[in-house]
Amino acid sequence: YHNLPQADALAKIADGGRFWHRMGDVGYRDEKGRIWFCGRKAHRVKARGGDMFTICCEAIFNRHPAVNRSALVGVAEADGFERPVIMIELKKSAATLNKEKLTGELLALAAGEAVSKNIADIRYVDAFPTDIRHNAKIRREDLAAEAAKKPA
Repeated sequence: YHNLPQADALAKIADGGRFWHRMGDVGYRDEKGRIWFCGRKAHRVKARGGDMFTICCEAIFNRHPAVNRSALVGVAEADGFERPVIMIELKKSAATLNKEKLTGELLALAAGEAVSKNIADIRYVDAFPTDIRHNAKIRREDLAAEAAKKPA
């Protein structure tokens, strides 16, 4: 960061003779040396059972043929943790599906995976709010506010 030494120090991690640049993303390296992307650090849900990451959880729900895309958000709770809520945007062809049955199917998918088993709150929205410059950037803070308006 030009002329911002404090910001530069926060964004760089010394590793021997080289530096890593922090991008605000979360991931891990597996036993084969592969790098797995989990999502943005700012978008993680600080759930009672541990941090939950968007990409990991959303991939479970996105496998369902009726789901166009999903978004994991957290709703603040009195104890300082967040309740994980998965927001679902359906494919246009799925608009008339029975939501109660679909919710059961999605919860069954979630229960079968360690990263999503604690998600018990599913909400449906017609379309995700997105950044006007980048349609792929979901405005999760808007979705979280919407989820907080309705009880679980």
